[in-house]
Amino acid sequence: MVAGITGRRLVSEVPAALAQILGLEANAVRVQREMGETVDLVLEAAGQTFVVECKTPANVGPIEAAARKATEYARRYKRGALPMIAVPYMGEGGKRVCEDARVAWLDLSGNARIITPRLRVIVDGRPNRFKSPGRPSSLFAPKSSRVARWLLMHTEHPFTQRELARSTNVGEGFVSRIVSGLKTDGYVIRDPNGTIRVKDPQLLLDAWRDVYHFSRHTLIQGHVTARSGDALTRRVAQVFRDQGVEHAATGLAAAWQFTRFAVFRIATFYVASHPTEAQLMQLGFREDERGANLWIAVPNDEGVFQGASMIREVSCVHPVQAYLDLQEHPERSAEAADQLKSEYLRWARHA
Repeated sequence: MVAGITGRRLVSEVPAALAQILGLEANAVRVQREMGETVDLVLEAAGQTFVVECKTPANVGPIEAAARKATEYARRYKRGALPMIAVPYMGEGGKRVCEDARVAWLDLSGNARIITPRLRVIVDGRPNRFKSPGRPSSLFAPKSSRVARWLLMHTEHPFTQRELARSTNVGEGFVSRIVSGLKTDGYVIRDPNGTIRVKDPQLLLDAWRDVYHFSRHTLIQGHVTARSGDALTRRVAQVFRDQGVEHAATGLAAAWQFTRFAVFRIATFYVASHPTEAQLMQLGFREDERGANLWIAVPNDEGVFQGASMIREVSCVHPVQAYLDLQEHPERSAEAADQLKSEYLRWARHA
């Protein structure tokens, strides 16, 4: 695994990365301009001019701003010049931003999307060579993400920092730091009266999804006898209610309650604290990762319960949280996430 990369190193390695993607010798990519006041690089290769903006880390908000900058400069620089974004590794949110902006991109992990009348290069699926095992971006760390979650739950409403602090149960100073970061990265707007609102909900959701990992919660996997995923979900919800356990279904179990889409086998529940042996026995729970049909997750922050509600007699997390959790679930999770987005996150643009 390779450590993080500096901006200057990224700029220096882009010409060679472009040559490799295009199947050219390294000297076939000519640097016309480097590290200027306007854009990071202007390259010539395969009869094409590339106007390149480099971003590290590859956060979605800065990528959107870089795409606008590269597009504007390419338009002024030369007819037919192609705006391009270069990053260490391009996440799904960044890909969507580039596609929406009709901007090419490549990463130093070996992936790229470059489409012109002369070229069509699409390389995807190569792993992130620069992935850090450390904590996620501070904007989306467990406690910090309460702010993003609340804003995505209320996209039509502006909030003061005091209202955000009260709603998310964190200090005003903490909220101020998170809001400042969200504003710097282009995810929120501060209105003239000082209130904060989401600039582009899809952009914020994509940025969070790129760094979110369900596996960072404490997960207990096991088997409970049940005739279907829905029957299992209802049994677990009833037992937890009877035991007074704070809980909420997520993943496919929650998506099914919301949309009735994608029949599932594995039910997933958040619980506020590690269940006792007696509680597990009442469920008929047998710990077994390989044959598991029940995932019990103790969250790394209680914010996952924000916006939880009763849906068809099952307590479920908010659709925003369910959508995030679905990306690491098996079965038809990708389809379920798209359906959930379509029905409940109507502000979201679709890929």
